This record gives sequence, structure tokens and C-alpha cells, in this order.
Amino acid sequence: MVKKDEFTVTPWEVKGKVDYDKLIKKFGTSPLDEDLLKRLEGIAGSMHIFLRRGVFFSHRDLNLVLDDYENGRGFFLYTGRGPSGPMHIGHIIPFIMTRWFQEKFGVNAYIELTDDEKFLNDEKISLDYSRKWSYENALDIIALGFDPDRTFIFQDTEYIRNIYPMAIKVAKRVNFSTVRAVFGFRNETNIGMIFYPAIQIVPTFFEKKRCLIPAAIDQDPYWRIQRDIAEGFGYFKAAAIHNRFLPPLTGPEGKMSASIPETAIYLHDDEETVRKKIMKYAFSGGQATVELHRKLGGNPDVDVSFQWLWYFFEPDDNRLKSIEDDYRSGRMLTGELKEILIERINEFLEIHRAERENAKKKIKEFKESGRLAQEMNAKIIE
Repeated sequence: MVKKDEFTVTPWEVKGKVDYDKLIKKFGTSPLDEDLLKRLEGIAGSMHIFLRRGVFFSHRDLNLVLDDYENGRGFFLYTGRGPSGPMHIGHIIPFIMTRWFQEKFGVNAYIELTDDEKFLNDEKISLDYSRKWSYENALDIIALGFDPDRTFIFQDTEYIRNIYPMAIKVAKRVNFSTVRAVFGFRNETNIGMIFYPAIQIVPTFFEKKRCLIPAAIDQDPYWRIQRDIAEGFGYFKAAAIHNRFLPPLTGPEGKMSASIPETAIYLHDDEETVRKKIMKYAFSGGQATVELHRKLGGNPDVDVSFQWLWYFFEPDDNRLKSIEDDYRSGRMLTGELKEILIERINEFLEIHRAERENAKKKIKEFKESGRLAQEMNAKIIE
């Protein structure tokens, strides 16, 4: 029998109500405390909403990244996307954070499109399908505003010639018992998946500086392995900053799934689709009737519309507090709260669609002809 408070977080599955305090202890990471956040704000000159609100809640060695920056050694950024289909709102959180670090610190960013891993891990996904979505997902990532001169977007099956020499060196240092313990691989796991972690580790060695990885915490197992072997190669242990999972529309537990459309708002959803999904599926913290809601109020702690506003769709802290107070008191109904979220999301997606269209003209800069792309394409990782 599964206990009520049990949850699962792996690179391929998130189930149950995640206890992030327990997850920090389980993964051996550190909480993003006030002192570290204030130090980051002082250096960056501002505080991103994701940091202010606690959407990013955990880290590995962010303090050392800031030490390196202040001492003139610098750092670089790395994150990625598994192209298994269209991107939804939850997918872009690490990229928004990566984009902010790039802008504030003027550093390079490397974005890996893991078409190989998605093909290997899912029997339903063909390699052609994953490769097609690599292009489509790249457009959505570029639309978020990355600097083409400081960003290199690469697709594993296209860039493998450059990755492979270092990947086999990494693979030689990591035994099967380690990846089995970290990832839960079984005898039935195909050998491509067993080798794959070596590929995802390689970009942490793209520069002789410390690598900072903004990502959802389910990806942390890869960096645990990297940190065990990095110094043996003469590189730094990877640093990381981890975000919470944006809850699915259908409830406050788990995370959105691209394979279950009713749980997610996709970046390509039009205004009417956004309205229908939120009105029909967004889990409510309200009461069963208007009368009871006016009397007892709603619970924003479980209401998905409020949670999405808290994550980033209502950046004004004072406005968010007013919405929370009105909902708790019963002055604001669930339908009214949903209307606010619908408006905010559609405003965001309208801008995103325009930027995505512009990205079609820019994609070559990020993959081939930009400064960083040219440097990386000319370089074989030693």
C-alpha cells in the first residue's frame, strides 16, 4: 500500500505531492537561503521573480559560482530540453532563469537538445519524431530572448562527433553499479540508456570554468555523477540551481505532462484553447457553492490558478497579495481567479508567438553561424 506522503522524483517520472524539504535532504543539495539570495541580488543588481518567490529553492555550489564571478574567473551556463513533443508552460521555467543569468552576468549558455535520450527512453517515440521536435523546441527556446552571440544550441544526434571523444572518457570512469544506483536502471534497460548519462555530462566540460545548471530538480542525478568525476579530468564540479515543478492544471500534485493535454497549457495553444482548458480543468481551491465560498473563502495553497499566478504570471507582489486576500476571504470567486490567469497567460503567449516567428530567421545563428556556435563547431572536445 502506497503511503499518502510518498512521492517519486526521477529524471523520467514525478508522482505524488513533492515535499521539497525532504527532497533537499534526499538529494543532498542546499536550500537557497536569504543570505545567498541577497548576495546574488547585490551582484546582479536585481532579483528575478523565480528567486524572490522561491520557485528556485535549492542549489549546489551557487556560492562558489558567485566567488568565481567576483574573482574574475567567470562561469558558464548549461541546460537542456528533451524533445518529445511540443513545449508547455512548465518546460520554459529553467530557460527563463538561464536567460536571466546570461543577461545579468554576460556569460555563455549551452543548450542541449537530447533527441537521442528521448528516442532511447520511450518506445512510442521514433528518432525522426524526436529530431523534428528538436527544431520546433529550439524556436520556443530562442523566443525567450537568448543572446545569439553567447548561446549555442546543439542537438545530440547532429553534434555527436564533437561530444563522443569526451563521452567515452566519461563512460570509462562510471561503472554500471553507479548508474544503476543513481537512475534505477534494471536488467531490462537498453544499453543506450545506460550509456546516455555520459553524453549529458559532457557539456559541463565545454569551458575550463565552473558550469552553472538551472534545471528542474529531477535532473540533479546527472550532476551527482559529474561531481564525482569532474576534478579527475581537471574540470570543476558542476553547480546547479533547481526549480520546483509547475503543478498540472488537474491538481496540485506531480507536474504537467506533455502526453496528457488536459494537464498543460502548451506554448502553441490559442486564446480559446487556453480559456477552455483553464475553465474546465484548473483545480479549484474554492467551495462547492457560491454561498459557501462567500462564507468560508477559498484556499489558494491548493488552487492551481493561484499557484500559476504565484509562479510567474502575476509579477506584482502587491497585486498577488491582494488576489490572495480576496480569494481567502471569499470576496473573489474561483471563476474570477481563473479569468485573471487566462488574461495573463494569453498576454504572455501572444508575445511568445511573435518572438517564435522571429526565431525562425535566427535559428542558424544559434546552431551554426553565431560567434559561440562557430567556436564550438570548430572545436573537438579533448
